[in-house]
Amino acid sequence: MVPARLCLLCLFIPQAFPGAQPAEVYVDVPENYGGNFPLYLTKLPLPRKETEGQIVLSGDSGVAAEGPFAVDPESGFLLVTRALDREEQAEYQLQVTLETEDGRVLWGPQHVLVHVKDENDQVPRFSQAIYKVQLSQGTRPGVPFFFLEASDGDAPGTANSDLRFHILNQAPSQPSADMFQLEPQLGALALSPEGSTSLDQALEGPYQLLVQVKDMGDQASGHQATATIDVSIVENTWVPLDPVHLAENLQVPYPHHVAQVHWSGGDVHYHLESQPLGPFDVDKEGKLYVTRELDREAQAEYLLRVRAQNTRGEDYAETLELHVVVMDENDNMPVCPPRGPAISIPELSPPGTKVAKLLVEDADAPGSPNSHIVYRLLSPEPEEGAEGRAFELDSTSGSVTLGAAPLQAGQNILLQVLVTDLGGAEGGLSSTCEIAVTITDINDHAPEFTTSQIEPLSLPEDTEPGTLVTTLMATDADLEPAFRLMDFAIEAGDVEGTFGLDWEPDSGRVQLRLLKNLSYEAAPSHKLVVVVRSVAEPVGPDPGPGATVTVTVLVERVVPPPQLDQESYEASVPVSTPAGSLLLTIRPSDPMSSPLRFSLVNDSEGWLCIEEVSGEVHIARPLQGAQPGDMYTVLVEAQDADEPTLSTSANLVIHFLKAPSAPTPTLAPVPSRHLCTPRQDRGVVVGGPRGDPDLAGGHGPYSFALGPNPTAQRDWRLRALNGSHAYLTLGLHWVEPREHVVPIVVSHHDLVWQIQVRVIVCRCNVEGQCMRKVGRMKGMPTKLSAVGILVGTLIAIGIFLILIFTHLTLARKKDLDQPVDSVPLKAAV
Repeated sequence: MVPARLCLLCLFIPQAFPGAQPAEVYVDVPENYGGNFPLYLTKLPLPRKETEGQIVLSGDSGVAAEGPFAVDPESGFLLVTRALDREEQAEYQLQVTLETEDGRVLWGPQHVLVHVKDENDQVPRFSQAIYKVQLSQGTRPGVPFFFLEASDGDAPGTANSDLRFHILNQAPSQPSADMFQLEPQLGALALSPEGSTSLDQALEGPYQLLVQVKDMGDQASGHQATATIDVSIVENTWVPLDPVHLAENLQVPYPHHVAQVHWSGGDVHYHLESQPLGPFDVDKEGKLYVTRELDREAQAEYLLRVRAQNTRGEDYAETLELHVVVMDENDNMPVCPPRGPAISIPELSPPGTKVAKLLVEDADAPGSPNSHIVYRLLSPEPEEGAEGRAFELDSTSGSVTLGAAPLQAGQNILLQVLVTDLGGAEGGLSSTCEIAVTITDINDHAPEFTTSQIEPLSLPEDTEPGTLVTTLMATDADLEPAFRLMDFAIEAGDVEGTFGLDWEPDSGRVQLRLLKNLSYEAAPSHKLVVVVRSVAEPVGPDPGPGATVTVTVLVERVVPPPQLDQESYEASVPVSTPAGSLLLTIRPSDPMSSPLRFSLVNDSEGWLCIEEVSGEVHIARPLQGAQPGDMYTVLVEAQDADEPTLSTSANLVIHFLKAPSAPTPTLAPVPSRHLCTPRQDRGVVVGGPRGDPDLAGGHGPYSFALGPNPTAQRDWRLRALNGSHAYLTLGLHWVEPREHVVPIVVSHHDLVWQIQVRVIVCRCNVEGQCMRKVGRMKGMPTKLSAVGILVGTLIAIGIFLILIFTHLTLARKKDLDQPVDSVPLKAAV
């Protein structure tokens, strides 16, 4: 019982639901089929034969009853009964259903699209058998002047309707057989380059062209047709145009015809361009129009370019240019320049002095009467009793100058000038311009100091440059700030430029400052004469050479404190350095200065000691507790032996080094050497180790470097000569002449020590050698001893003479005291 019900249900379902829509069937049928009919096209997906019902074919109007299609009920094939014509109908829409007698659909509908495949059964046709064409002389080669039209009834887009155009014959064939060229696909007829040249030489024609159109594209087969083109050659009318003059603000109906162009050939389209863009247009007949009023002041000229083009927008010939000139009319009044700031005129300026020039503008055409301007002075009017005007005006140029009437300083005057175009003729347009004038003061007063003498001022000779000495005050009676500007200068008493002046340009206060170091020995006093003048050029009656003030400066003598040869000292020693070792020597910067007494301050560990007179610093006791890398700083004080109140100090920094693993090599002693300054090409050779067999065996060279003293690194240069010697030279062009101690650090592997190289720097003579002072020769007496010897000699001679005269006097007295008879008689001769 259940299977029977299932069978009934299966039969009911197709009847209630005819089924899903079958997919549409596409069938191609060749056009004009020449075989047997009926022609079976495709098998339709009909249901099995047991299904009751009849096949119904429907579709386009009349197809089912009278159409060429049918369905074989036995096989289910769709068939066509006769040949089809694509040009008659290209597609057929069919619908196949399976229906009962009462019209109930059991299956379907099945949609069938029948497409009739095209074959080349249509002959192409020209739109005309004979074409009449005009060709203008001057047409550019390659620009189509005519387009052929042809059609083909075959399917569009296929080779059957792909048309190609060709020129079969040209009559006459003179002056060239190839006067024309025809674009095969578009049918565009144009002149060939040869034909264009021939037409330019002479007017030829008419010509008759036999043209062909063929389908199937570039294939050799295909249908074809012919036509005739009668080409008549016409004279070129595309000629340049004369300029057009149009009045501005022209009151006429618009658009207004202004010119015309003409292209004598056929099928022409005119295109207009305006430079700059303007209100112009062209119609299809080549007539040029202006569409609105023109304004010359906005645009005085236009350049119109007209093109004659074919339907594809190609120019038949060169572009024609038309110049449009806008003519002027007097529609603009003179325009005054904006009133600016007042013009300053100095008082007492002579008549004829230029005050201003009016730059009036008229927008009308330059050089025309419309822009011809004349000037007339309206105010100020001449005062009663005055000999003339205070101002004069040139009616042509607009220049304003001073007149004969005098003007007073501080006056503010407003000039009013009437400007009229048309040269002042009746009907001209006018405007009133204004010029503001101010009469200014002149620089007729010279500045003056408030005092002429400054009491003597005292300055120590060690006063720092830049110190203010005194302040001076000056005044100026002029009113204008520009005339109150003063310039100061030291006119006398400062040949060396020791002093200088500092002031603000707009202030009468000037500061006298010291610029260079003072020297009591060179000049114990200075008498300065300071002059003040006006910055602006003085005018008026004899303003004078400038006021002066005398400043007297007295220089106080100052004894300078002692100076050491370095600002600070540094030394590097191994921690194993024994007591009594010499570290370095502290010396005065000037060996000829007064002797110094040296001492150490804050030597908290008591490791160091210093010779009071020589300045040699030694290790006082073993450096117990010192670690490699540590620094130890003490203060070295030096007092002037003659002036104990004068002293100086410097830091001494000791750098502790690691104790050497081997005895320190012995460096070759460096005796004191002489170098002269300015710098010459000479130096000092610093010797390396000696008596060190390890180094001799090739264990490595010594390294030399200047000590960390900044002064030494600035004044000296050191370069290595080899592994055992270095060369020490001056680092500056000029080094102070005196004895210098140059610290040099010598290192080898882990060993580092410092040596002091003494170099005496002296002045160079013309031969590049040191100039040395001549000392006293041995055995030669000094001046004092020579004087003593001379005085002693004179005293001895005096004593000797005194003894002689005393002896003679006593002898004479003795002779006088004897009796007469005791006197011996003289021998007779």
